[in-house]
Amino acid sequence: MELCSSAPPTSFYFKSFLVSLPTSSISSSCSLKPTKHFTSLTISPTFHQLSHSPRNLPTFVAQAVNDVVKDALPADLIVKESQEPNCRVRLSVEVPAVVCEDCYDMVIEEFMKRAQVPGYRPGRQVPEEALVRYIGKDGVNKAAVEAILKRTLPHAMSSVEGRALNDSLRITTTFSEMEKTYSSLDILRYEVVVDVAPEAKWVPEDGYKNLKVVVELDSEIEAKTAAERELKRRYKTLSTMRIVTNRGLQVGDVVVLDISATTVPQDGSEVKDVPAAGSKGFRFDTEDGDTVVPGFLDAIIGIQGGETKSFSLVFPDSWEQEDLRGLPCQFTVECKELFYRELPEMNDAIADKLIPGCTTIEQVKESLLERCIEQEKTVKVQATDNAILDQLQKMIQVAIPESLFEEQGMQLYGDKLLQVQSNMKLSEEQLAALSSPEAVREYMENQREDIEKTIKQSLAVADIFKRENLQFSTDELVKEVENYVAEFKKHKLEYDEESIQAQVQEILEGAKVLEWLRENSDIQYVTK
Repeated sequence: MELCSSAPPTSFYFKSFLVSLPTSSISSSCSLKPTKHFTSLTISPTFHQLSHSPRNLPTFVAQAVNDVVKDALPADLIVKESQEPNCRVRLSVEVPAVVCEDCYDMVIEEFMKRAQVPGYRPGRQVPEEALVRYIGKDGVNKAAVEAILKRTLPHAMSSVEGRALNDSLRITTTFSEMEKTYSSLDILRYEVVVDVAPEAKWVPEDGYKNLKVVVELDSEIEAKTAAERELKRRYKTLSTMRIVTNRGLQVGDVVVLDISATTVPQDGSEVKDVPAAGSKGFRFDTEDGDTVVPGFLDAIIGIQGGETKSFSLVFPDSWEQEDLRGLPCQFTVECKELFYRELPEMNDAIADKLIPGCTTIEQVKESLLERCIEQEKTVKVQATDNAILDQLQKMIQVAIPESLFEEQGMQLYGDKLLQVQSNMKLSEEQLAALSSPEAVREYMENQREDIEKTIKQSLAVADIFKRENLQFSTDELVKEVENYVAEFKKHKLEYDEESIQAQVQEILEGAKVLEWLRENSDIQYVTK
């Protein structure tokens, strides 16, 4: 069953900010960032789908589909509309001879104004036969077909006006086919496909109301615990590292290890190396025992400089790296260096070194706790929003148009490239390889499930904003737009203010929906 809107849509939100950022700091994760370096990801503002046709059409034909004013035609077009999967509509268009003739006359008139035909003085009327001979029948017909398309496309699209999604229109009839029909029959036939706005169906109906959400929080975000951990971390930075010479490893020491790992065959199969479980020059703070495989710290306690130990451990099923989960490994560990910390006394004398401006340890503790309380609030809101959005996408049924999938996928991939570029400073060659159409397509297919999940979340938010008649002030919109524009100007980057305004509006609407859902949902917090 197709779930496509038969009425004009209000707003749609296809931004990855709905997945990962807290409402208190919602911002578009990539759509408002400059993407001029990723040319293969750029979507042309006018009719870019034509590039997939066997013959590209001139820009003026492409722009015609966005024309607001439709000039009158001498006769009506014959347009047949048929539904296709994923909210796609196919329009089969027949342009009658009288319309084609009218367009042909306009083309001839334009040629007469501009063509300099040998043997005729400028400004003198050139007979049509001479003009066609000079330009060539084929060239005139091509120009006539283009003119017919330019003039009739806006009329052909009337039945999907208000429903059609931006940049989703594509002419499926080849230009050569149109030329052939026009030349032989003096009419024009062509087909276009366009994606229309999807409609979210709630299961159950109005399921977002009185939502019950369970939010899992990591115990490490608890403000008091986080403040104590941060104080300890800062305190350790003031230590002096001394080499251990007369004993083995103890908890509190820092050790540098070479680690290798192999599989532990359960069925007599060949032993294999596990590179992902090994490391050269691994610097391990023994007070961070929860960062390694359970049992690893206990196995190396007592090891001395230059000594090697071997032992077997099994990666837990909850291990972050999926390919290591549940894997039994034989570890070989060589102790390269062993240090202990020589710490200063914890007193007011080191307060300013822990936090500049503090004069007592008590002030340091209060300052850290205050910061961690704010961080706890932010993380809690973010976790709540993510849990709400995850539940919403499970409660709606919606057909996702391919154009929306591609747009969201490109945005997420563009965001990923921006992050990689900022972290690694990729070369032009690396950037070109990563932003190639092949790389983008591979990413989108591999991430299809997550991309569709994001779109469902966005559609759910859009639908709730409309249903609950939520609003935000004009002042909020103006202020946020000014902030974004200022950032672009600061970095001397090109921007389109109209596009920024539309996207900021989506961000603000999303924030209002999440705020409303937090206030109107039954939320239970549990600690992992």
